[in-house]
Amino acid sequence: MNSSAWRIDCWGGRPLNLPAGRTALLVIDMQRDFLDPRGMCGVLGDDVAALQAIVPALRRSLEAGRRAGLRIVHTREGYAADLSDVHAAKAERGGVGQDGPLGRFLIRGEVGHDFIAELKPAQGEEVIDKPGFSSFYRTDLQARLEAGGITHLVLSGVTSQCCVHSTLRDAVDRGFACLTLADGCAAFDRSLHEATLAIIQGEGHLFGWIADTQAFCSGLQRRSPS
Repeated sequence: MNSSAWRIDCWGGRPLNLPAGRTALLVIDMQRDFLDPRGMCGVLGDDVAALQAIVPALRRSLEAGRRAGLRIVHTREGYAADLSDVHAAKAERGGVGQDGPLGRFLIRGEVGHDFIAELKPAQGEEVIDKPGFSSFYRTDLQARLEAGGITHLVLSGVTSQCCVHSTLRDAVDRGFACLTLADGCAAFDRSLHEATLAIIQGEGHLFGWIADTQAFCSGLQRRSPS
């Protein structure tokens, strides 16, 4: 096992060492149905500009992660065409499966379900298709990470208070050390994004570490003994 680590300067003066060979970057749900005005959220009335605004920061963190050799995992929220994996409570809320300009909303295989062009996975990067908010819900993500010896996760994507935070809570309960990229996540409502960051820091940083993209990328350029 590689004995080196990347030191990341995090919020609150809490540095985090990300161990080489044991760290994965999660890019959560950067899909057209969430970020394209013609996708589900745009059609249903959400202003997708706040989500689009994080794309440059996410590209920087993704490129830095690739150069450093981090394991990269992309997730997509999506459902079967027959809606067999949409539970009753979600079906009652509506949205999933409705027709839109980019196909049926959040249905696997439709144009809207796929990633935005700027953040397409590179060859060899993993894609986790999940029928829910958490990236661990009804997926083999935990088994994949554990098989690869991953102990530390860096979280980014959309939306902060929903799929990102649902994944974070699940990850913490499963024993992963987690770093959330503050400007690599977004919500339609800025106050919800800020509240999510406050929750992560609350009770003595109960849900891990927070860093800005610049600090993350800078940290990946230097190594220190773990």
